[in-house]
Amino acid sequence: MHHVLIVDDEPWIRSSLEKRVTSASELAVVSEAAPNGRKALEWLELHHADICITDVRMPVMDGLELIRLINERFPWMVCIVVSSYDDFQYARESIHHGAIDYILKPIEQEVLNAALGKAIAELTRRRYHEAYQRVVRLLPHHRPMMERWVKQVQAYQLETMPLMVVDTLEMLESWADGAFYLLIPLSMVWLNLVCEELRRDKFDATLDEGTDSAIGEKTLPKERERSYFRLCAVRRLEEGALRLFGAAKEVIDHPARKVVEEIKRYVERHYAEKLSLQDIADVAEMSRNYSAGLFKQETGMTVWNYLVAVRMRKARELLLGTSMKVYEIAGEVGYENVVYFSQLFKEHFGMNPGEYKKRMEA
Repeated sequence: MHHVLIVDDEPWIRSSLEKRVTSASELAVVSEAAPNGRKALEWLELHHADICITDVRMPVMDGLELIRLINERFPWMVCIVVSSYDDFQYARESIHHGAIDYILKPIEQEVLNAALGKAIAELTRRRYHEAYQRVVRLLPHHRPMMERWVKQVQAYQLETMPLMVVDTLEMLESWADGAFYLLIPLSMVWLNLVCEELRRDKFDATLDEGTDSAIGEKTLPKERERSYFRLCAVRRLEEGALRLFGAAKEVIDHPARKVVEEIKRYVERHYAEKLSLQDIADVAEMSRNYSAGLFKQETGMTVWNYLVAVRMRKARELLLGTSMKVYEIAGEVGYENVVYFSQLFKEHFGMNPGEYKKRMEA
């Protein structure tokens, strides 16, 4: 739910615009607080808004100066200008000051709807891009959380989902670094990345952001900004997790997938041991060739490649989370030959263990 501030020196215009905007989509609209640019800025110092709809000609501070200062002080916002035909050139000048669109009076509902749609689309694009850039930069230092999501969904550990969501929220808030509005796109980027990880195991889940209309109020004071966006993020994370767990249940209930999940669990428990295809066939209670073929068919990778992936993941955890030497880590994950281990590690992560540790701890 985006919050909209309407700025105009005519009370009846503000009231009319508020009704029109509210009827157009699920937006929280405030109009009584801003009869001019200066009052609008004073209000914005104490409240959160995503969109500003402003007239251009107003006493005390006009719309162009207001837009300039909003871009400077509240860069997460977008502005829409409303003007009369007499001010058409003035309105066009507002685009050069950063307004995303302008609407001419008398206002047509269809034109207003289009401008609001454009504003929301731009907000979504900007914020998702910024969130994605932060995730790409910070995710390598937080891979255990991603692996936690994947493991819990695959194992259908629904009872631990609430704690996982809370821990994820704390992580995402640290990534937002005070820009609380980014908690919403950060949550969606995170869930989409979890989906990508799970699709490798033939999980199929569609995520829908839903609506926050039942969470917030029409006005969002700064002191409630953090709690509001945390609630929005939690809703997304919880609903997204439930969708993923639902997809996991469908996969697990499939007979072939049950066999594959048994093999995966066995490998996860015994990855450090010397495993053979016969060991895995015994777990699956079927022939070696059939179990190996079934695993490849369902996952797109061989059992041995999966074993290597598990060992490399465990090795990375030890490399980044302990002070163990490389040869000690190699032995811990099932390799007696440290040179061979380092070669596999480089093939898997693109750099040898020493280089990887330096890069991740830089």
